Amino acid sequence: MSALGKGEETGENMGSSSFMERALEQARLAEARGEVPIGAVLVHEGVVIAADGNRTIELSDPTAHAEILVIRQACAKLSSQRLPQCDLYVTLEPCPMCAAAISFARIRRLYYAASDIKGGAVENGPCLFEQAICHHKPDIYSGFHESEAATLLKEFFKEKRD
Repeated sequence: MSALGKGEETGENMGSSSFMERALEQARLAEARGEVPIGAVLVHEGVVIAADGNRTIELSDPTAHAEILVIRQACAKLSSQRLPQCDLYVTLEPCPMCAAAISFARIRRLYYAASDIKGGAVENGPCLFEQAICHHKPDIYSGFHESEAATLLKEFFKEKRD
């Protein structure tokens, strides 16, 4: 089920913008499968170790968000329930479920493209990482390729309404 392509484990440090571009590729692949176009990549020591997009419809699983899928893949690959040396790149601000998983996995840094005013839980909604119940808060960076990610989502939902 991994969506990694050729040359993933070259050790090449692509940089934040390139990692977000990879997440956007995963979002487009999700859209092609009829899923909400959200993609994520998880990076360990500068190397993409997991990449995927939403698969809730394909897997008949409401938890099969891109973030959850890459966290599962990375944990399996690293044989650990915690990912403290890992950075997550995702095309949309994580929802409450995904934000909690990011915290539980102890992910070091979270990069996301577009804000989600209705369903986000990082800088919108419950602001999960600011709650007393949250045991770990990643460093958070937003706005990488924001307009591209937002446009992808807006066009997807516009087409669904038409």
